[in-house]
Amino acid sequence: MSVHPLVRGSLKSAVLAAVLSASCLVPAVAATTVKAVLYSPLRLLDPVANGGYVTQNHAYMIYDTLFALDANQKVQPQMVDKYEISADKKTYKFTLRPGLKWHDGTPVKAEDCVASIKRWAEQDKMGQVMVSFMREMKALNDNSFEMVFNTPNGLVLAALSKPRGAAYMMQKRIAESTPASQPIKEHIGSGPFKFVTAEFKPGLQAVYEKNADYAPRKEPASWLAGSKAVNVDRVVWVTMPDHVTTVNALLNGEIDYMELVPYDLLPMLEGKPNIKVDVVDNTGQLTFYRFNFAQPPFNNRKMRQAAIASIDRAAIMQALVGNPKYARACASIYGCSGSPFSTTVGTESLVKPDPALVQSLSKEAKFDGAPIIVLQPTDVAVLAPQPMVIAQSLRKSGLKVDLQSMDFQTFMTRRVNSGPVDKGGWNMFHTNLGTLDLSDPIRALPVATNGAKAWNGWPDIADIEELRQKFAQASDLEEQKRIAAQIQKRVIEEGVMVPAGQFFLPTAFRTALSNVVYAPIPVFWGMSKPAQN
Repeated sequence: MSVHPLVRGSLKSAVLAAVLSASCLVPAVAATTVKAVLYSPLRLLDPVANGGYVTQNHAYMIYDTLFALDANQKVQPQMVDKYEISADKKTYKFTLRPGLKWHDGTPVKAEDCVASIKRWAEQDKMGQVMVSFMREMKALNDNSFEMVFNTPNGLVLAALSKPRGAAYMMQKRIAESTPASQPIKEHIGSGPFKFVTAEFKPGLQAVYEKNADYAPRKEPASWLAGSKAVNVDRVVWVTMPDHVTTVNALLNGEIDYMELVPYDLLPMLEGKPNIKVDVVDNTGQLTFYRFNFAQPPFNNRKMRQAAIASIDRAAIMQALVGNPKYARACASIYGCSGSPFSTTVGTESLVKPDPALVQSLSKEAKFDGAPIIVLQPTDVAVLAPQPMVIAQSLRKSGLKVDLQSMDFQTFMTRRVNSGPVDKGGWNMFHTNLGTLDLSDPIRALPVATNGAKAWNGWPDIADIEELRQKFAQASDLEEQKRIAAQIQKRVIEEGVMVPAGQFFLPTAFRTALSNVVYAPIPVFWGMSKPAQN
């Protein structure tokens, strides 16, 4: 006789009989658990204080957003039931869906949303620009709040629906008690899953349980919008020692989902029974490198230009991808996946390496020849190759390089250090961002050049910031395109971010998983898995 999985320990026969009688002898239903390996282990949990993608993935599990993008990249209400925009586009009023609850059972209120948006906007570059136009934001009652702006702008819905770096809703007491620069200590959301704190092992395991109180929208799931109905009981993110072990675990059924399959391991999975390999995020990622403007030698523009003249972008893409099926030549800072602002303006300098120019610029900059510190995260397949090519390119041009290897979480911690290299600082790093996160000059995190408030690298270039403000206030698309092209030209001239190319990530999962939602984020709502006794 089988016992329901929730029954634990020994039961006296009389009690067991009563339980079975009460359930009318309905057969036990086995709990369903999806086991997944994401591109990086999860250690940091606050999506506002930390912008790492795996932390953002975690946030989508337990938090919800006011708006979201559907598969047509159109803004759709999520937690919002209805909203109104005044004729002069200065006042936005939002009303929440009824029945929204936090994971502790308390109701979601408008004041929670106001506090969450304020904390998010302290860190998020798009949020910063949005609130710079704002006169006030306040709760009108428990279910409604409004934003009033001094200047009409089209940023509000775009900002509140951005896929990553999203404005995740948190409880007011949590949002207000912790500055945006410091990580929160409680992880209570209103989203489709609950975070199981007791089972969290940083860097090894993260466990999520179905939120039985979650009320999904009625619309079908579409990207990050629509229904977030959960059809499994638990999702467990596990860490494995290497990618080959992960692939074998997927083949053997020990895990169900592998977010990122290294390109050289694809033959192990392609064409295998019970395995599907596909591009779940068809928007792709832009890979680019970043200089530290706060420290020598790259506080000197000529040295940034020297480094750009030394680096072989084609070699970076060959080392990173190798397979042309998953790569695309792209030099636009806005990516090349359909952004209306994608352009080739200003990309003329991104050509083949020119060692003679490197030496000339280095001499003009009076460079002292100190080794250039390049950071390399070694445990993420799509981040490890690029720094090696950068180091090789710099060396070929006669520059000294100190390539410093580390795990990804150490890399994430290290790159926020703006101090000198002998105090743990750095000179260059390479990373990737989804093209949706780069599709315009306001939402694009690495395009901001407001000094200490800018993203890691801390460029301080006033005219780029002025152009970004003009873009934010422009209402005509053609005018926005013109300004966006000007911004790209200046960004590349100054070396604010330097694109190497665009690539697409192969994901693999067992075919036992059905209704997998294709989105720019690995999401686990919607999917089903057969129960196993």
